[in-house]
Amino acid sequence: MKRTLAPYDWFLITGVVASNLIYSFLEKEFDPVGSLACIAGVICVVLVAKGSIWNYLFGVINVSLYAWISYKAAIYGDAGLNAFYYFPMQFIGWWQWRKRGASASSKEGGETTVKARRMTLVQRILLFIGCTVLIVGVGFLLKHLNDPQPFKDAATTVLSIIAQALMALAFMEQWVLWITVNAISVVMWCVCVARGEAHAGIMVIMWCFYLLNSINGLRVWLKLSAGK
Repeated sequence: MKRTLAPYDWFLITGVVASNLIYSFLEKEFDPVGSLACIAGVICVVLVAKGSIWNYLFGVINVSLYAWISYKAAIYGDAGLNAFYYFPMQFIGWWQWRKRGASASSKEGGETTVKARRMTLVQRILLFIGCTVLIVGVGFLLKHLNDPQPFKDAATTVLSIIAQALMALAFMEQWVLWITVNAISVVMWCVCVARGEAHAGIMVIMWCFYLLNSINGLRVWLKLSAGK
């Protein structure tokens, strides 16, 4: 089945491009690394919400740059997450989505989307318990390592790892975790803005658009996974 971008998808893409231009104008300085990471990231998550396998191409660009930006801002959990987990998961995800029916083109000449599915009630309960335990444990570890925002960093790191795995396996529940991750990340990068970290302002813009997309992604994937 061929799927095209909806008006809301174009709103997110054009909105993030415009926001980057406005931000650069106000700051009187263009940040090519931050802007490219931001725009590639938003295009990536928009395509994830559409069930398009092409999201992984833009994902490679985004996670590579974001790992470097996070490292410079001393957000070590996010830096390691993107460099050592998200990056290889782009290729694993592409392979898994191909197995679940997604492809860049079909015999009819259009792109086919991934076959989405849902977790059982027991799986959701275990998911919640596992996430909570891991966030607390990783938070204390990062606090010991002098992470400036240990529990926020732990939450985004742990939930992102699990959400990325659920994404590769095409589970709808990934979007609940992404919404949580994105909301926390907005707050975390706002703190970085207050600290004067490089690229932080553009990262706030990126995560705000991520949050908007994740809400829409949940709506779309509830339909994609209906009855599955």
